[in-house]
Amino acid sequence: MLNLSIILEDSARRVPDRTALVFGDLRLPYSMVDAVANQVANLLVARGIGKGDKVALLCPNVPYFPFVYFGILKAGATVVPLNVLLQPREIVYHLDDSDAKAFFCFEGTPELPMGARGRAAFDDVDGCADFFVLPATPLATESEHGESIWAALDGMPGEFETVRTGPEDVAAILYTSGTTGRPKGAQLTHANLLINTMVSDEMFPTDPDGDVMLAVLPLFHSFGQISVMSVSLRRRATLVLLPRFEPGQALELMRGEKVTMFAGVPTMYWAMLSKIHADGAEVPTTLRVAVSGAAACPVEVLKDFESTFGIPILEGYGLSETSPAACFNQLSRPTKPGTVGFPIWGVQMRLVDRDWNTIEGEGPGEIAIRGHNIMKGYHGRPEATAEVLRDGWFRTGDIATRDEDGYYSIVDRTKDMIIRGGFNVYPRELEEVLMTHPAVSLVAVVGVPHDTYGEEVKAYVIPAPGATATEDDLIAWSKENLAAYKYPRIVEFRDSLPMTETGKILKRELR
Repeated sequence: MLNLSIILEDSARRVPDRTALVFGDLRLPYSMVDAVANQVANLLVARGIGKGDKVALLCPNVPYFPFVYFGILKAGATVVPLNVLLQPREIVYHLDDSDAKAFFCFEGTPELPMGARGRAAFDDVDGCADFFVLPATPLATESEHGESIWAALDGMPGEFETVRTGPEDVAAILYTSGTTGRPKGAQLTHANLLINTMVSDEMFPTDPDGDVMLAVLPLFHSFGQISVMSVSLRRRATLVLLPRFEPGQALELMRGEKVTMFAGVPTMYWAMLSKIHADGAEVPTTLRVAVSGAAACPVEVLKDFESTFGIPILEGYGLSETSPAACFNQLSRPTKPGTVGFPIWGVQMRLVDRDWNTIEGEGPGEIAIRGHNIMKGYHGRPEATAEVLRDGWFRTGDIATRDEDGYYSIVDRTKDMIIRGGFNVYPRELEEVLMTHPAVSLVAVVGVPHDTYGEEVKAYVIPAPGATATEDDLIAWSKENLAAYKYPRIVEFRDSLPMTETGKILKRELR
């Protein structure tokens, strides 16, 4: 039997009294987390949910998430985590597309009424039979939106014999962001997720006093779900849950809970550094591992973090379809700032052209990946699967270069590349240069329509505190530092940039 839930069960057996989860004043031991997950599994079996059935979970970073997530896996079912920002119509699509038979939904808040949205969607779907509310009030047995999980779990045993699942059975269906169409569900197997958890965990030495990880990346996203939650539980660490990223609160939790490991996206690191420099926030001293992924981290942010925190940010690369980790700056090799490192154990990477032909040497080319981490396919979409999978290789849509040591550097997404007057312009290259200007705190470069050149280069800039540079100043400076076809002809200053719930800049909105 191979089931991802073994990481929780094993830790609960070996360190039952160790704190597994911290949420506000709550400190929950491994034995309790595993016991509640067993109750969830018993509930699902009692409601007729069996091996291979799909169960949706819409929940922020609160203890309910691991309770339900691992309960679903124990029952042999497939978890379908949903973005907490989805509107009812979008939730309907995900429930229908995944063939979900049951739905666990957090009650939410007046500002983010997840329970009301989830219930409205559930009522509009025919194939989903059970709706369980995860109450915002701890242990509440009633909810206006439907059956409370605590009422449903009443009388359910805290022991459960995990249903036998095989390596190729689907453990989770993770939906892509849908930037190139309607979201597609990547089917990730128990082998995909368990091996990725183990390999990711073993890239870092364990703190002999016990590690503490801060979970602010959304757990419904592959990065937070596997690289943070699963890795933390597998290494018997303490997972500190923070539902929504706010730089001051994140820094405070790092100090108060003596956090040793943190994984985030580049904008989170930028925001924490801005908080420290602008407000004089105290720098946490216990952090020993800092990981960045989901987007390329500006080199200026990497330098600032290391000089401020005294440790480097280790960059990695992956996608939902790769479970997620594929490439990483590993401690067993020299780290190279500005790269995403070397393929992880058991994974191969190459650069290809549009016709799947291998590109030798430095590149650039599109990244293709093969290994234990590649998804089984997109749920119910054989044609979409065939477009990206060939002979075990998955093409990512990301453009990269590769140095003589085999380290990869992300150039850009194929869809973000700008074609100006027939020349390829890679926004990330421009962003790295613009970030070195003292008036620039954060920048995003996109292509905008142009009658003559097809696309023109535009930079959206968050200015540094006290900066007085004008649009003309930045354009003139860029002209001196970039080739004539590259430098931005348009600069727009903003107080903020649109971002996803994971902190990735939404360039499609800027476009």
